[in-house]
Amino acid sequence: MNKLQHQTAGYPKAQGLYHPRYEHDACGMGFVVDINGRKSHAIIQQALTVLCNLNHRGAAGSEPNTGDGAGISIQIPHTFLQKVWPEPIPAAGSYGVGMVFMAQDEQERQRCQQQFEQIVAQEGQRFRGWRIVPTNNASLGETAKSGEPFI
Repeated sequence: MNKLQHQTAGYPKAQGLYHPRYEHDACGMGFVVDINGRKSHAIIQQALTVLCNLNHRGAAGSEPNTGDGAGISIQIPHTFLQKVWPEPIPAAGSYGVGMVFMAQDEQERQRCQQQFEQIVAQEGQRFRGWRIVPTNNASLGETAKSGEPFI
């Protein structure tokens, strides 16, 4: 058995866009939900606790202050967006948002933003604008800083 065969043993055979060589373990996953869809800060606090508890599962890079990029997914924070967006926003549930990770290089970023906006228009949607997410990289390791995206 060669290395690829050994690594992919037990996975389905390659088909369509799927290939077993791209499989990798999700060695630690956690889910915290309210089955009725209610929003709660307690859910966020519990999800952050889950992330901290995954550290023993290898959720870190070679530096102690460089993680593996794990995070949490939340519902669209409509009330927050109403406060920070410079113009009125549509009713909750009638719009979408995206967290877009882009290059630090301003020219490359502008090119990506223009392309993104064109695709949104081609899909028949109205693009409302960009919001620069405030970040603080003071506690990041050098490896993480070297690949830090503009958000």
